[in-house]
Parts: sequence; structure tokens; C-alpha cells
Amino acid sequence: MNPDTETLLNYHNRTKHTLQRYAKGPETLDWDDQPDPFRRFSGCEVLSLPTPGRELQPMFTDLDNLQAIPTQSLDLDNIGLLLELAFGLSAWKQFGPNRWSLRCNPSSGNLHPTEAYLISTGNSFIKSGVYHYVSHDHSLEQRCRYDDTLTESDLLIGLSSIHWREAWKYGERAYRYCQHDTGHALGALRYAAATLGWSIELLPEWSDADISTLLGLDRKDDFKALEHESPDFVCRIIAQNYQQTDVNTLLESAQSGTWFGKADSLRAYHLYKWPVIDEVAEAAHKPRTEEPVWQITKQPLPTSSCTETATAIIRKRRSAQQFDGKMPPLPSADFYRMLAAVLPTSPAFDLWQWPPKIHLFFFVHRVEGLTPGLYALLRDNNALEQCQSATLDQFDWQKQSDNLPFYHLYSGDLKQVAKTLSCHQPIASDSAFSLAMVAEFSDTISSTPWLYRRLFLECGLIGQVLYLEAEASGIRGTGIGCYFDDSVHEILGIKDDKLQSLYHFTVGKPLEDKRLQTFPAYGHLHEQR
Repeated sequence: MNPDTETLLNYHNRTKHTLQRYAKGPETLDWDDQPDPFRRFSGCEVLSLPTPGRELQPMFTDLDNLQAIPTQSLDLDNIGLLLELAFGLSAWKQFGPNRWSLRCNPSSGNLHPTEAYLISTGNSFIKSGVYHYVSHDHSLEQRCRYDDTLTESDLLIGLSSIHWREAWKYGERAYRYCQHDTGHALGALRYAAATLGWSIELLPEWSDADISTLLGLDRKDDFKALEHESPDFVCRIIAQNYQQTDVNTLLESAQSGTWFGKADSLRAYHLYKWPVIDEVAEAAHKPRTEEPVWQITKQPLPTSSCTETATAIIRKRRSAQQFDGKMPPLPSADFYRMLAAVLPTSPAFDLWQWPPKIHLFFFVHRVEGLTPGLYALLRDNNALEQCQSATLDQFDWQKQSDNLPFYHLYSGDLKQVAKTLSCHQPIASDSAFSLAMVAEFSDTISSTPWLYRRLFLECGLIGQVLYLEAEASGIRGTGIGCYFDDSVHEILGIKDDKLQSLYHFTVGKPLEDKRLQTFPAYGHLHEQR
């Protein structure tokens, strides 16, 4: 076995929750030690972006057909809107003296380990270089000024993760959640770009070392000990006019450019340390690769009943904290729309360049026209035999739709089972449905260890689609990172690591906590300006 794969498998197994014990995490939570959710670099020139909150006309349903959305001009106004809708604030909440922000991109525990960077070359509206996006201030900090003249008009988005920000609360399991959040962020970026008539192209051939050089993450003296950032992804913004800048040209510009600023401390004591996260990050280190071309024919989605704009749905997205356990059944049209939206044939996956490796097993509680029980949505039609042979012989695998690879497995009231499996959380049973995202696991990572990360990213992207589709249906979703891994496998009949559950999700009618006050996302900026 590849030594890195062995490291990843050992990490994955040691960070499983079980009915007898939870994965290693902090014994106590010192809220005074919580990492600052907003990274800033002192010593940088700051570029304030145009006032956030601008609305666009496209409806949420218009995002089903990107060609029908007017392409907005590539300028600072629209770049600011892109960053806001993808990574910016969506609201502030307050309970008593405690006040916290919410963002457009979901995050486990609202801890937000993902950082976003803008890389510009040859654009008239912004100097060439590398910029860090500060969501709190809706501004860009110029980290690097390119000294040479680049004529190509290119814009890239780079993503990185501060693993310790998540580990503060979740300990060793945090590395998994950081990958989920990168997937959420990619989905948020794709939807934000679509509202502008733009698209996003992933640049998967880049190595982690390349991304670190491009974003300045390898400049160790610029970061506090234990608060470094790990490279995730680089994407290209496809708008009206752009020219691809060669990878080596960008790296040479970063190496010869003038760098500014040092990361402020996240104001934390680092009481607990989790060296296994650094070990697994090293084992999942990605080299430069030649990515195979994989194409799939996109299919139109079933009509949505949503009558709101895309920007409104994106800004109102929330993670539900509790559900109404007496909700009426979810209309079947909304449910089947969600199923179609998470398939690789959906327009939402136009940035995903690889065959699907994640399949969904549903605990259906309250869906119109469906008997409560266990169901499966196979996101690859070729996976039927594999999933049948890896799960219980008693499952009947009866297809439920002529148009979707959606199968009935077992009938029964599984509300208590779903709740128990999800660390005894009622959100998994009081919902319309909950689900487990199950990956084609060991065969995927056996010879290519860094694909471990990509499996979680795919889960996060599916989660972001479900978040927005739930909001568009007038209900709400929430990701579930806490579940008893092998108990889920036992319920499904999975006996080895060919398949593994990597993320859970649930959708239902939210109950609002009336004790909480809600404030505008950028009211503090409007007052200043």
C-alpha cells in the first residue's frame, strides 16, 4: 500500500465517531480562545470594494440556464459583488451581549477556515498582483504587486484553509470539515458567478506547492506559528473577455513580485495541538497533474416554484438549528427537483470535471408520495452493481423514477435511527429527510492519496446545492458532520472500506429562535461610509 494512503486510512479510521466514543477533540471549549473568524494582514494597501448589497435581476430559476443570463461587465463593482455573494457576510445575529456574523458560504460550526484570494493580471480596474479578501470589511488587501508587465487580462480566485480555526472546536476530525468547507466555497463561488452571467473553471493541474507560491502561503515568516494556511484550489473567472495566463508565468510573477504585510494573530492561545492534522495534510499533498478530460451532457432541471431572485436566495441561506417535527410532507416536486439538482448532469456541477464518486442514501421521513424508509440516489449509473453488492441483501432496489437513478431500498419509520446515527441530533429526525453521502472510497485513494480531499470537496459541493435548493423551496437545510461512521455502514450493510460515509445532510421546516436578534450584514460599513 502507498505509505501516504496508509496514513490517510489510519487518520480516517481514528477520526470516526462511534457510539462508545467520539473522535479526539478538546476536553473543554474556552470561548475566549476562539480564533478570530476574520484574517487580516497588517502592512498592506487596502482597496475598499464598492458598497455591498446590490441586487441583480436574474431569478434563482434562471441559474438553470446560464446562457440566458446577461453577462455583466468585468469591473470592480461586479468583482466586489462576486466576492460578497461567494464569501461575504449575509447577516449578524445577537443573543444578549454575544454577537456573531453569518456568511454566504456555509461552514462547520460557523468557524470559517476558508480564506479567499483574488489574483489579477493585465486588468485596467485593479493593479496586477495578489489580494486577500476580508469579508468583514468587504475589502481587498494587496499582498503582492507584480513587478513585471503582464498583458493578459486574467482573473483567478485562490482558496486556502486555516485548519487550526476548525480544530479549535472539533479536534482531529477538523481536517475533514475543512475539506467540506472548501467544497461549500467552490459551490458558493459557482452560484455567485452564475448570477453575473459568468462561469468558474477549476485549475486542477496545479500542485499544492504552486498554489502556495502563488498565494504567498509558503512565506512562513508572514504567519504566526500554528496559524498557517494550507493550499486548496485555484479557479479562473470566465467573463466577457479573458486571456489565460500560463502557470509558470504566474509563478514567476509571484516569485519576483513585491510582497506586503504579515498575518495578524488570530488571538488564540493554542491550548490544544493536533499534530495528526499536519500529518494527514502532508500525506494528502497534491503534485502537479495532468487531469483527464471528462464530459457529461447537462440535463434541464425540473421547474422550481421559487419566485425570488438569485441574489436574495444566496443572501438568505442559513444553516437550520432545529426543525418542526410536525411539518407537512415536503411536496414531491420540490424533492425531485433537489434530487436532479445534485446529479452531475445538473448545471450546478458545470465546474466539476471528474466522474462522480459520491452517492446519497436517504432516510425519508416526510415526503409527499413516498413511503417512509431508506432510499438511494446513485450519481453514476454505472455504480448500481457496486452499491448493490456492498449493501444489505434485503434491500429491494426498486427504481422510483423513469428520469432519475433513485431507488427504494427499505420501508419503515427510520426517524429514531437517523437521529441516533447523527450523534443523537433531532435535526436528522424532525426533518423531511436526512441523508448520508457515501463515497467510492478505498479504490479512489489507493494509488492517488490526495483524492481523499477531493471526495470531501465533492460532498461539500453537493451540500451547497442542497442548501440553496432548500431555501428556494421555502424550507432549510443543514450539514451534519457529527455522525457515527461505522454505525451508518452497519445500517447500510457496508462491511469494508470500499464505501465510506463522509458527510450527512438534512432538510426540513426550520424553527426560528425568537430570542435572537438579526442585523444587516454590512450595516457597520454603511454607517462608516
